[in-house]
Amino acid sequence: MSTPPVGAPPQGPRMVMVAVMVPLLVTLALWAFAWPAARTAPRDLPLGVAGPTAAAGSMARQLERREGAFEIHRYADEAEARAAIEDRTVYGAVVVAPQGPKLLTATAASPVVAQLLRQAVHEQGPESDPVPVVDVVPAPAADPRGSALGSSVLPLAIAGVAAGALVTVRGLRGVRAVATLIVTAALVGTVAAALTHSWLGVLTGNWWAEAGALSLATLAVGGTVAGLAALLGPAGIAVGALLMVLLGNPFSGVTSAPRLLPEPVGFIGQLLPPGAGGSLLRSVSFFDGAAAAGPALTLGAWAALGLTAVLLGTLRGRRTPVTPDPADRPQAAPVG
Repeated sequence: MSTPPVGAPPQGPRMVMVAVMVPLLVTLALWAFAWPAARTAPRDLPLGVAGPTAAAGSMARQLERREGAFEIHRYADEAEARAAIEDRTVYGAVVVAPQGPKLLTATAASPVVAQLLRQAVHEQGPESDPVPVVDVVPAPAADPRGSALGSSVLPLAIAGVAAGALVTVRGLRGVRAVATLIVTAALVGTVAAALTHSWLGVLTGNWWAEAGALSLATLAVGGTVAGLAALLGPAGIAVGALLMVLLGNPFSGVTSAPRLLPEPVGFIGQLLPPGAGGSLLRSVSFFDGAAAAGPALTLGAWAALGLTAVLLGTLRGRRTPVTPDPADRPQAAPVG
C-alpha cells in the first residue's frame, strides 16, 4: 500500500471539495436548463389586433382575459399589422374582418410562439369554423421548427469560451491577445455562416450580415472569458464558462422566445451574449435587420469590456513588482 509523500497536503479536504462541488454544479445546471423549460408560458407576449374599433376592441378584451399572457397592440388594418410583424414589434396579429378573424404569424420569429397563438385564437372561435392562418415571415423550409438555429447558440458559446481560454493558457497578452481574439471570432463567424447558410440553408438573409452577427457573438464571449482571466487569473475562465454556457445558453430563449421564459430569466438572457446573439441572428437572417440595434449594442458592449479587461490585465501584470525567491539567490561559496 503506497503512502503519500512527506509534506504532501492531506487528501481529505480535496475529497470533500469534489464530493460537494459536483452535486452543486449538477443542481445549478438542472435549475438553469430544466426550470425555464418547465415554466414556459406567454408573459406579456406582444400581439397585435387589427380591424374596426368595435370588433377589434371585443377581440382584444377576449385575449386580455388571459391575464398577463399578452401585450395587446392595436392597429388600424391588416397592412399595419403585417408591418409591425416584419419590424419585430409583435410576434403575430389577429385581423378582425366582416368575414371573420384571421391570424397573422411569423414562424421565423418563433415557431413555438406561432403554434401558441394558433391555439389561443382558435379557443376564441367555434371549432367548426377554424381561423385561417397566414405566415407573414415563414421559417426557412430547411428548418421549419427552428431547431438548427436554436442549436447554433451552444457551439458559438463554446467557441468563444475556447478562444478566451486558449489565449490565456498560451500566454498571449495585450494587443496580441486582442488581435488573436478578433481574428478567431471572424474566422468562426465565416465558417459558421458557410455551414448554416451556404450548406444547410437554415439562414436566409444577407450572408455577410449573418457572418458578422456570428463573429460578434463569438467575440463577445471570447473577449469576456479572456478579460475575466486577465483580471482574476485562471479562475476567470471558469467564471466566464459558467456565465456563458451554464446560464447564457438556457436563458437565451432561442429555442422558444424570451417572452415565454419565467422572469427575470428572459430579461437576463437578452443581456448575455448567447441570447443577444440569437436575437441578432434572427433579425439579420429573417427580418432584414429589423430590431437588430439592441442585440448588436449588447454584444458590442460585452466585446469592448472584455477586450479592455485583457489590456488592463496586461498593464497591471507589468506594474506588479516581482519578489525574488530566496532559493534563487546565489549562494556564497564556502570558505576554505
